[in-house]
Amino acid sequence: MRRRNNASLPTFLLLTSLFLTGFHARGGAQSQPSAAPGSVATQPPVTQPPTTNDAQSGDPGESGVFVFRKQVEEVLLHATVIDDKQHIVTNLAKGDFSVFEDGHPQTITSFQHEDVPVAMGIVVDNSGSMREKRAKVNAAALNLVRSSNPNDEVFIVNFNDEFYLDQDFTSNINKLKEGLEKIEARGGTALYDAVVASADHLKKDSKLEKKVILVVTDGEDNESSETLEQAVRRLQADGGPTVYAIGILEKEEHPKHAKRALQIMSERTGGIAFFPQTLDEVDAISRTVAHDIRVQYTIGYKPTTPKAQGGYRQVKVEARAHGYGKLSVRTKSGYYAGGEPTSGAQ
Repeated sequence: MRRRNNASLPTFLLLTSLFLTGFHARGGAQSQPSAAPGSVATQPPVTQPPTTNDAQSGDPGESGVFVFRKQVEEVLLHATVIDDKQHIVTNLAKGDFSVFEDGHPQTITSFQHEDVPVAMGIVVDNSGSMREKRAKVNAAALNLVRSSNPNDEVFIVNFNDEFYLDQDFTSNINKLKEGLEKIEARGGTALYDAVVASADHLKKDSKLEKKVILVVTDGEDNESSETLEQAVRRLQADGGPTVYAIGILEKEEHPKHAKRALQIMSERTGGIAFFPQTLDEVDAISRTVAHDIRVQYTIGYKPTTPKAQGGYRQVKVEARAHGYGKLSVRTKSGYYAGGEPTSGAQ
């Protein structure tokens, strides 16, 4: 895969596997709360967070911004808590949470509730069917960035039957706008390949621990070398990103397949898949995603089964607190320990 500019991306140029072949370039150009599928979530009432911070694994980055850093053996979970009225709850303490790995209780070793910067990939469908939708999608993507932490690092990937890194990590809105405007709406939809390569770019080229992918598409994957199952395994590598998806599927020939794929990628990584009824709803969704990211808890634990033993680990987080009824916790459903999973991993 190539980039559209001539700047080098050593990480991608060194990748030779089928899955991690780098981003394409067409030279010359410079470069929130849980919602039911099919509905558009609006920003809910939020309980104010506590004034104290119980983080145990952080330090200021080079810019002076607080960056959460995990220990090698620690697993970090980014969790959103929802009450029985579908309101986000932000005033819980470390002792209100319980973490389970493969059904076994784990000891929480670090806890943080701060609006920390994230590394984010915005991955947008550039196939022919998106031609008339891109203006509103691009505006919504930029509003997501404006609603996010000002120290976020964001890159832009546009994809059709190929995919392109059209703007590398930046917080500059004008550069992101230029990246989104590199529209050549044509060809098919290599969704899984684009998401996998974006996840790899996040892992290898960002120093920020918290990682997010927002993917916007109006169709079903029909060009990727990756399957859905292979893509999900890559996303569930230890330290992998949270995926948020917007499926504009009202004209899709096979909406069930496309919807299922977006739901699986999002739910298994702790994100949400949204399915707006009209294009005008996309902007509100983008702001919801920004809000969801900013109010999450970061919970760390050292697994009782060492990571070196490898394998897939199921994860569950529960929350209970005085004054609340049933609380639901959304986080990733599991991860692959001891290195990157292969396509044939079970």
